[in-house]
Amino acid sequence: GSPHVSAWTSSLSRQDFARSSQARKLSALRMFSKHLVRENVRKDDITELLDAPKLSRKLPDVLTREEVERLLNAPSSMTPHGLRDRAILELFYSSGLRVSELCGILLQSINLDDGYVRVFGKGSKERISPIGGAAIKAVRDYMSGGRPRFVKDKTGSELFLSQQGLAISRKMVWVMIKDHARRAGIEKPIKPHLLRHSFATHLLEGGADLRAIQEMLGHADISTTQIYTSVQAARLA
Repeated sequence: GSPHVSAWTSSLSRQDFARSSQARKLSALRMFSKHLVRENVRKDDITELLDAPKLSRKLPDVLTREEVERLLNAPSSMTPHGLRDRAILELFYSSGLRVSELCGILLQSINLDDGYVRVFGKGSKERISPIGGAAIKAVRDYMSGGRPRFVKDKTGSELFLSQQGLAISRKMVWVMIKDHARRAGIEKPIKPHLLRHSFATHLLEGGADLRAIQEMLGHADISTTQIYTSVQAARLA
């Protein structure tokens, strides 16, 4: 019964399982317990009185505007790889896309004349994301002087291509950003969402509406977007 479950959760804590792991295991047990009640195997829900472990939300790292500028200027404008990397970085910061969304952009999904890109986010939800002027120029430069150099017989309609002419992978984008950040002298931990976090924080600092940022980031729940108000407060402090 409940005493056994309490003892089990205590043992997880003693074994130094992360709170997120404890919560996931407890969630699975809750579902199993509810199933037993539905099937009339037990009359009571043995997990009913248990509290889930409190999860602390770590504030994401963000770049300063000056660091963003250095990172965006790191790729060479003289090589196909440099044009591609600059376009990726500019589009990343200009639109707040997720890495997976950026890697999945098709030529027919992006409208540079009107300044927007159509992406499929989590749960295959489609949204329109605006693109800033600097990103539009960088993508145009890449499409004229960079992308044609990556095209091979097996190339599809993906916007950003690898050396093999295939869609660039998330891992490759992450490695590329780490490489340019190192050369730009940025010492903060480099994670795939770094530019996305910076985009949202800088928008908020500029007075953008939280609901508008939620829409641009593709968050289903505004509570996810509200983490950036904490980031802003921490930076101000």
